[in-house]
Amino acid sequence: MKKIILAFSGGLDTSYSVLWLKKKGFTVITMTVDTGGFSNAEKDLIAKKAEELKVFKHYFLDAKKEFYQKIVTFIIKGNILRGGVYPLCAGPERIIIAEKLVEIAQKEQADYVAHGSTGAGNDQVRFDVTINTLAPKLSIIAPIRQLSIQRNDEIKFLKKQGLMISNQTKSYSVNKGMLGTTIGGKETKNSWESPPEEVYEGITPISQTPDQAEMITIKFNKGLPVALNDKKFSGAKIMEKLTLLGSYHGIGKGIHLGTTILGIKGRVAFFSPAILILIKAHQELEKLVLTKDQLFWKKTLSEVYGNLLHEALYFHPLARDIEAMIGSSQKYVTGEARVKLYKGNLTVEGVRSPYSLLDPCVAVYGEKNTLWDGREAEGFSKIYGLESILAARLSQNEVAPRKGVQHL
Repeated sequence: MKKIILAFSGGLDTSYSVLWLKKKGFTVITMTVDTGGFSNAEKDLIAKKAEELKVFKHYFLDAKKEFYQKIVTFIIKGNILRGGVYPLCAGPERIIIAEKLVEIAQKEQADYVAHGSTGAGNDQVRFDVTINTLAPKLSIIAPIRQLSIQRNDEIKFLKKQGLMISNQTKSYSVNKGMLGTTIGGKETKNSWESPPEEVYEGITPISQTPDQAEMITIKFNKGLPVALNDKKFSGAKIMEKLTLLGSYHGIGKGIHLGTTILGIKGRVAFFSPAILILIKAHQELEKLVLTKDQLFWKKTLSEVYGNLLHEALYFHPLARDIEAMIGSSQKYVTGEARVKLYKGNLTVEGVRSPYSLLDPCVAVYGEKNTLWDGREAEGFSKIYGLESILAARLSQNEVAPRKGVQHL
């Protein structure tokens, strides 16, 4: 029996892949991984779709806790936003899904795994690199990539088999997860248009959001959220609640334009209120407790880490090294952030921490201090600017070039 494990979403590409693989003589086992994007109704719908397609076996795996602990925590601690706007909604999920593909393949003693990625996007690379890293002996098949088939042709084929795909799928590819929802479609294929409001399912349009701002308090412990409005919850639960709150106030919608792993420009619409609220609150708390140099180097290395995570290099040893640095930096990132949600905007109104470096007893910016006097400040200013002063004199030809070698 030639078994193959297919990462299955129940959507157009993976439904087509099931039938194509069966036609090629494979015994198809489907696997769906929940990283935070499925309702109970959607789980049932996916299981029903697998049954309609007559797969040999269907797995549904709950990986929300693993996904949060393994990846989401570092996105929060690292304040990771690709291009300064995009919170890596979909990409990191593929790492977990690919890991589970390998696990199920080993459990089922299968020699093949499959995914529904096209040949144009990032996901194919994420699946392939992860699988080849963890289980290089597994053979990977990607029917949609291999066939270069168009979505309209897939829809027509599935309709002939008596399988219906929702009308929305014709124009948009929607991916929901713990980190948010991504939307790709006809408008994101160019750099000018944006998807209509109706594709952002569950988001309140700005014109319909409350006229009254809502104030929330998020408590962090060593860089991670532990309480919302003084009530303790798990990090994943806080994200669920912030998704609802953010949606209600129209917060978290955006469009990201960037360079794909393959080196071409790509564009995706997204909706991600929870992680954007958490990152902004966490970032402000860090400003209170970390030094200038800590903030600089953490931001620099977090950007590198975000690139590794987004661009299929999660298992590169450098990622573990940077995780160690990010983890170390969070030792004193404990405290609270007060956040205002209003008409699509979020504002951090205030932060406080027992480890605050802003101490009014020591110094107040622009007013007075207890650590130095005026003469010392004057001397500091003179020495601090000395290099710039000397360089300016050179550029203004105030210092004549010296002949020969000067010995000190």
